[in-house]
Amino acid sequence: MTLQLTVPNMVCSACANNITNAVKTVDASADVQADPTTKLVNVDTQASEAAIKNALAAAGYPAA
Repeated sequence: MTLQLTVPNMVCSACANNITNAVKTVDASADVQADPTTKLVNVDTQASEAAIKNALAAAGYPAA
């Protein structure tokens, strides 16, 4: 399943890297594309949307 999430407090490539790492803690095989310019995160994952959002919130990047 592919999720498109908005992460308002992603401001730089380091944030994007932290977001990618947070998603990978839930699903190591997930394909993550995080764009600080648009604040969009696209995640192709087998994990639930709730699990991905919880991982992002725990890392300090709550998704809208």
